[in-house]
Amino acid sequence: MADQTHVLFVEDDDVIREATQLALERDGFAVTAMPDGLSGLEAFRADRPDIALLDVMVPGLDGVSLCRRIRDESTVPVIMLSARADSIDVVLGLEAGADDYVTKPFDGAVLVARIRAVLRRFGHAGGGDRSDAGGAADTGGPLTFGELEVDTEGMEVRRAGRPVALTPTEMRLLLEFSSAPGTVLSRDKLLERVWDYGWGGDTRVVDVHVQRLRTKIGQDRIETVRGFGYKLKA
Repeated sequence: MADQTHVLFVEDDDVIREATQLALERDGFAVTAMPDGLSGLEAFRADRPDIALLDVMVPGLDGVSLCRRIRDESTVPVIMLSARADSIDVVLGLEAGADDYVTKPFDGAVLVARIRAVLRRFGHAGGGDRSDAGGAADTGGPLTFGELEVDTEGMEVRRAGRPVALTPTEMRLLLEFSSAPGTVLSRDKLLERVWDYGWGGDTRVVDVHVQRLRTKIGQDRIETVRGFGYKLKA
């Protein structure tokens, strides 16, 4: 049990919650399943899971608000579950600090693959070593871009000498940009390198994370190249 990845799963639909819990447990995960946001927050604080799966529409404390509460206390990876791919709730969840999302109804194998992809980025599930988080990790020293300093060995970022707190996903995104300053990186390439998508993904995940990163390192540091992607100003 101690070696199992611990998943917090918050879902109010009894059938979905029980079926998904069983499916995850068959794949070797330890699962704490809760029916509402408040009990989910209590379970998070008590158990400190390795990853959280949060349905957007849960009673008491909705999934987006729960994600914000978790992000205030931890950088643990969060995947939002949404019933509609085009819902504003998807963007709200990502803006609240979620690392990825899965649309319901979902295939169990797809959900497990997305969980494992996120965990690899965070150093769980037999993967996610920091050295694979972009070429910048191999440069051996701090990189400077104006007032921004990226320490690729210590995984620390400073802006005008002050520490900048980044989630692991934001850090990996910044490492990709800092490994090739001035080079345009497409959304699809960033999905592949940062989110470990071996298939097509929703580029809103990239856009929202870029915007979150901009608020922390400077709005003008990452430039949008319309029709192509983004680049870090050298």
